Formats: sequence, structure tokens, C-alpha cells
Amino acid sequence: MTSKLLQWNIFCHVIDNHGDLGVSWRLAVNLAERGHSVRLWVDDASALAWMAPYGHSEVEVFKWSDAETALKTGDVVIEAFGCRLPTPIENLIAQQRSTWINLEYLSAEGYVTQSHGLASPVMQGPAKGQTKWFFYPGFVTGTGGLLRETDLKQRQSAFDRNAWLTRYAPQISKKQIHAHARWISLFCYEPSALQALIKQLAVDNTPTNLLVTQGRSQQAVIQALNILEIPTSGAGHLQIEQLPYLSQTDYDHLIWACDLNFVRGEDSVVRALWAGKPFVWQIYPQDDQAHHTKLQAFCRTLQMPQDLKTIHAVWNSMSVTPLPPIEQKHFENWTTWALQNTRQLERQEDLVTQLERFVSQKR
Repeated sequence: MTSKLLQWNIFCHVIDNHGDLGVSWRLAVNLAERGHSVRLWVDDASALAWMAPYGHSEVEVFKWSDAETALKTGDVVIEAFGCRLPTPIENLIAQQRSTWINLEYLSAEGYVTQSHGLASPVMQGPAKGQTKWFFYPGFVTGTGGLLRETDLKQRQSAFDRNAWLTRYAPQISKKQIHAHARWISLFCYEPSALQALIKQLAVDNTPTNLLVTQGRSQQAVIQALNILEIPTSGAGHLQIEQLPYLSQTDYDHLIWACDLNFVRGEDSVVRALWAGKPFVWQIYPQDDQAHHTKLQAFCRTLQMPQDLKTIHAVWNSMSVTPLPPIEQKHFENWTTWALQNTRQLERQEDLVTQLERFVSQKR
């Protein structure tokens, strides 16, 4: 699709910088790679220092607090995840009559297809009389699709797994773990089943190399290891490597390199889907347990195998039953399922292609 090149302004309010900022940055880069001018406005851009250490030549990053003076022109304004814009910014939107998009959270629930593309008239404030448009990412036809770079498959084909693992898991590589060892990545919050997972992997007959991401994941693992009285490097058939903060590029490499990926939040589950590898998704927990309904819809839409669905339920504290075994015999079936979903989702137009068309129709 050829679309008119526009000035896009993306606003992101950081709640969990791995998720909201991660999605916003990927969106900004994806638009810039297609020739658009992109400004990313964020209230806390500190995580970009490791998430995107080299930035992008065509993406400008601004402090949200500077928007009143720096935001002069713009064809499109995106509120990432429905973040509420300050009054001065709404005033500028009204003056410029920018196309105003509310980019919503990713979900497989039924309301997504019903709400995607709907108008939301602004009833008060300086932008009264303007219209926002709901844009919902999703897994099925009738939604806005998923973020996917145009060169993703080429990058995956060129990826050197052994070289990457040698660089980022040197301690494990030095010990020359058995060739049939499995590699598992862990990116999580603080799941109640984490201790059970570590105990299980330590005694399982299949050697396991567990690669733990920085931040809350690493802190949760250290706490679990202390309680279990297991060294930080692992025990039994389990070897543990604590990773440094990874850029988005290297996070992609991590999940391409592993046989099973524990992922969390919105950005990483989409990357896991494109990887075509089995994964377990920890959804951002909500006090009202709304994430349980979200998980059920996700498992149903992707036709998840029952054994993997049970693991998801325990991992997300939907079930008090013990964590089912993560057994090697399941991996072939899980991998087949993951690849089928990847191929199915690849037939769907990606989010940015759909977003370009949507904005063109509304302008």
C-alpha cells in the first residue's frame, strides 16, 4: 500500500516501561521506516537508553512537558493506550484539526471487533467537537492487527543462534551443556508459580538453560532461589544465566534463540507469536481480575492446546492447582501449534498498514 507521508505524534504515558513504551517505540520506528515523520512524546523516556540505545534517525523523542511549545504541526495524534492528553495539547489538536487516534490495548475479547474503528466524540475541554477514533490491535479479521516489521522474516532467517547464545550466555556455553539441553527465556512479573517452575526444572531429566531478563524478572528469580536455597547459577539439571538489559532487537534474538519463552505484557507476547516458538504469557495483573477474562479469550482465539492452557492458568494465578510439568514430550505439539498461529497471523494485514489506511480514510 502506498500512502501519503504524514507527520505523526505519538503520546505515551509510562506505567510499565517495558510494555507501553516498548509498543510505542516499535510503532514509531515502524512508521518512520515507511517514510513518515514521527515524534514520540513520553513522560519518562529513560528506558529507551537500553531498549533502543542507538535511537532511530527518523524518530524524534520529546518530553511530554515540552509539547505546548514544541508541538507546532501534526497530521496525526495517537494516544497510546488511551492516555489522557494535557489541556494545552488538546488545544493544539483542535487548532490543527489533526486526526486523533486512541490506540487501545491488545485483547482477543469480543468487544474488540465491535469497537474497532468507532468514533468517540469529544464532549468537553478545548477539543470539544473534535472526534477521536478507536483503533484496536487484535488477532482476527475486523481488528487493527499486530505490529510487524516489513523485514521481520529476513532478519529471522539471518539470525545466528549459536553466536548470540555464546555472547549472552557465556557461563553456560563454557560448561558445554549437553547438545539436547533446552533453552528457556523468562520475562515475568512475580508469578506465584515461579518457585514451582524452578524446582521442576532443577530435577527434570532434560538439562535446561534458563535465561532471565533484567528487572522484575531477575529480582523475582533471586528471591525464589533464596527461598529454595538454590545458588544463583542453578542446581541439578538447571543452569541459570542472568541477562543484562536487552535492546528490543536483542530481545527478539532471545526469543528466537529459545525453545520456550515465558513472556509478559503486550509487546513481548506479539514478539513471541512472530517467533513461532511455544510460549507462556503472563498478562499484566489487574486488581479486579479482568486479566483472567482476557487470558481465556486469548487461549480460545488461538486454540491453545489444553496442557499449555492449564500452564497459562496456573502461571496467571487463575488456578490453585500445582504447575503442570514442562515436559520435553510436549514441545513438538506446542511448536506445531505456535507455527500454525504465526502463519495464520501473517495472513492478516499488519497494524501499521491498517493504521495508514484508516487515517487516510478519516482525513
